[in-house]
Amino acid sequence: MKKRVLATLMSVSLVAALLVGCGDSGSTPASSSNDSSANTAASSGDASSASTTGGDYKFEIIVKSYQSSYWQAAVTGVNQKAEELGVTVNCTGPNAESDIADQVNMLNNAINSAPNGIGLAACDQEACLDALQTAMDKGIPVVCFDSGIPSAPAGSVYATIATDNYAAGATAAENLYPALKDKIASAGAPVRIGEVNQEATSESITSRGLGFIDKFIELATADGKTVAVIGNEYYVNNCKDKGDEASADIIIEVAVPAQTTVELCATEASAILNKADTIGMFGSNQVAAEGILTANENLDVLGTDPANSILAAGFDAGSVIKGAITSGKMFGAVTQSPLAMGQTTVEVLTKIANGESVSDVPTQGYWYDSTNMDDASIAPNLYD
Repeated sequence: MKKRVLATLMSVSLVAALLVGCGDSGSTPASSSNDSSANTAASSGDASSASTTGGDYKFEIIVKSYQSSYWQAAVTGVNQKAEELGVTVNCTGPNAESDIADQVNMLNNAINSAPNGIGLAACDQEACLDALQTAMDKGIPVVCFDSGIPSAPAGSVYATIATDNYAAGATAAENLYPALKDKIASAGAPVRIGEVNQEATSESITSRGLGFIDKFIELATADGKTVAVIGNEYYVNNCKDKGDEASADIIIEVAVPAQTTVELCATEASAILNKADTIGMFGSNQVAAEGILTANENLDVLGTDPANSILAAGFDAGSVIKGAITSGKMFGAVTQSPLAMGQTTVEVLTKIANGESVSDVPTQGYWYDSTNMDDASIAPNLYD
């Protein structure tokens, strides 16, 4: 299979060495990052354009949860850059990404501690709006990472550091569809593609899910096929064309569990995998992808041969997903760089504290499968 790599707008330097935890950090030399226009500018800067040094700064960093290795990698990146720049960081986060109220309380506590800045990976796009207004009123800059908050009060979010999630979801479709194309073309009845999203609230997850749906529809339509989207109302109502299930050649069924756990994602995935017309699956983050793999433990229907198995594409990395791709149970996945996101968040916060202008920083996403997992451009992103 062809190696495909999506480099979403720009590269961010990766550091392979991993440290553990997040806390007070010492001092050292400068590092480079993005520097551009003002405050909330959306334009991309040049990551090597300026040198940043720290000061006697304290930053509060709030992640979505500590339940996955993805967020552990992000925290590692935060800690690495804080030590390098000589700033102090305090990391918090709820137990699960569905614990939205807990994260809002953590954000309010962070604001009350009067830090020099806050790094926020928001679980919900709307739940933090009042807190962001409070932070702005108190003169505390906020930098979002992993997920943006499009409706944030103007001026409250100085920069967003994230993968182009819509494009990354589309990348999964661009790699899964060609592998299923012949099976779709020869099908005498409608076929089904399953999509499991752990929730329908955060920008990162919803954008990936919609990116996959819209791109799959685009590719199928170009081949003369009709597509209908069913299932979770958010994705059905926000995709570009939900189609007509009664006449569709392809049905994309979208499932969202009640809570963001592997076990509940597995329950949703099982319901789709058990349907005789299912030929493909997509899990839009680590939890959802691991849920699909967990469901397969009892069903044993996944593989890499579309003639005899269901092909599953995942998102993110981790030992479970990597092992499944290596063993041929998962077709492939798109990975991000949480380590780089953590590093860049601290660097951008330090720039703001130094009075420098900043802008959004798009980070890379990559398609990987058994043929390219060891490539130098991909391997550093495949955290355990």
